[in-house]
Amino acid sequence: MKTKVYNMQNAEVAELELNDSVFGAEYNEALIHQVVVAQDANLRQGTKSTLTRSEVRGHAKKPWKQKHTGHARQGSTKGPQFVGGGVVFAPKPRDFSKRVNKFAKRAAFVSALSQKLAQNEVVVLDQFKLANAKTKEVQAFLDAFKFDKTVCLVLAEKNDEVLRASNNIARVDVTTANLLNVSEIVKNKVVVLTTDAVKSIEEAYAE
Repeated sequence: MKTKVYNMQNAEVAELELNDSVFGAEYNEALIHQVVVAQDANLRQGTKSTLTRSEVRGHAKKPWKQKHTGHARQGSTKGPQFVGGGVVFAPKPRDFSKRVNKFAKRAAFVSALSQKLAQNEVVVLDQFKLANAKTKEVQAFLDAFKFDKTVCLVLAEKNDEVLRASNNIARVDVTTANLLNVSEIVKNKVVVLTTDAVKSIEEAYAE
């Protein structure tokens, strides 16, 4: 399998042969969904907490007598119907994390990446290099390719200049080949890979 390689001005400069086991895998929607759900769940902190009626500060004294007051009968001001009372089925800290074995994660990754390529939503660049760490240079790249939706830019290594230049563009997500995951592939409209990033991914995922 071969794909075209472009420069940052959207001019074709070369052709790159891709590994079929990484970029030609079968599409498995159910597995991709399972991994994305697990990754989203693992990002949840699970620290929310409110008080039940047994935990609310105060006392359980009957606020008024049972009959002849004109009020509805009440046993305590700590009930959920009172301001400052406890919460019914109060949320408590919990662990939302889900486990997915490494073989499933690998299969979902190559499946998602292969599907992106099949839909012509993967662009390979010879390199991503900025003359200055300026937002306008990243915007010029987006304009050259007419990217008007979310873009995941994948570099071989962390580049602070690219991160700084793209910080003010909400639809651009910058990551490295070793940190790229299924969620980022699926949730961004276009995945942009440098040739070095492609090599890193193939070294890590090729069979």
